Amino acid sequence: MDNTTSNSRQIVLDTETTGLEPSQGHRIIEIGCVEMINRRLTGNNYHQYIHPDREIDEGALAVHGISNEFLADKPRFDDIIADFIDYIDGAELIIHNAPFDVGFMDHEFRLAGTQFGSTSDYCKVIDTLVMARKMRPGKKNNLDVLCNEFEVSNAHRELHGALLDAELLAEVYLRMTGGQSSLSLDAEDVSQSADGVVTVKKLSADRKPIRVVRASEEELQEHRRIVDKLGAASW
Repeated sequence: MDNTTSNSRQIVLDTETTGLEPSQGHRIIEIGCVEMINRRLTGNNYHQYIHPDREIDEGALAVHGISNEFLADKPRFDDIIADFIDYIDGAELIIHNAPFDVGFMDHEFRLAGTQFGSTSDYCKVIDTLVMARKMRPGKKNNLDVLCNEFEVSNAHRELHGALLDAELLAEVYLRMTGGQSSLSLDAEDVSQSADGVVTVKKLSADRKPIRVVRASEEELQEHRRIVDKLGAASW
């Protein structure tokens, strides 16, 4: 696809992983995505837990609370890659510390097969950490700090979680870039860059529907149980 064309369907994305380095064989175990069109949260989100085929590092477990036992019956990345690519294809990804998540995504794509290419084949990427460092030089700019700076409530964030963190980052991003510009969907798609430039384009009438995979109630209850057990563990 031609990534040089204007594109204003935006997906805020976060992942959780078994550890810090894909070069050491670490894998993605959770993907959370929040869709925005016309700078409006559409509710057309994507959330998936993934069996990593390896043990989760203790340090990572303390951060997100997702255990190998919880992931035992979850699909592998090979099983979800087609749906995931369908969801992100053609979008502008918004990621905090993008090299981390994109590095893991590219690693998973390579493991699944050379035919899947890399993230840049499907999407442009905006790194909100880079944006924040330009806006707040010399200061901490992790997600908790930015939530406080831009008055986004994160009181319910005891542990990291891909979908929760994507939802929080979406709100932070909208406030970093001038707030939500529209309260309703219509025939036009509007995006605003960090420097205030607004781009308007027509949405394609024949854009194929997105298949959304959401966590089951059982999965959500199990994750809440893990969060309650581990309490306020963090990096």
